[in-house]
Amino acid sequence: MTNEEKLRVIFAEALGIDTSQVTDDLTYNTIPEWDSIAHMALIAEIDDQFDTMLDTDDVLDMSTFAKAKEILVKYDVEF
Repeated sequence: MTNEEKLRVIFAEALGIDTSQVTDDLTYNTIPEWDSIAHMALIAEIDDQFDTMLDTDDVLDMSTFAKAKEILVKYDVEF
């Protein structure tokens, strides 16, 4: 499984949506499932699965699936 596939599964499971809905255009608060509570669960799962500790600015900036990949690159995760 690639890191992108892994991240897609994390998003789908944390948000309770199908992986087919997880695209680069998926944006925070554009679907009811991705609210502030789900966002924190998503961050916790990303930290756990990729062995990172995202800083507050990155947590706040993670507003799309594409942005999540961009942020994780800073933590040496390759896509």
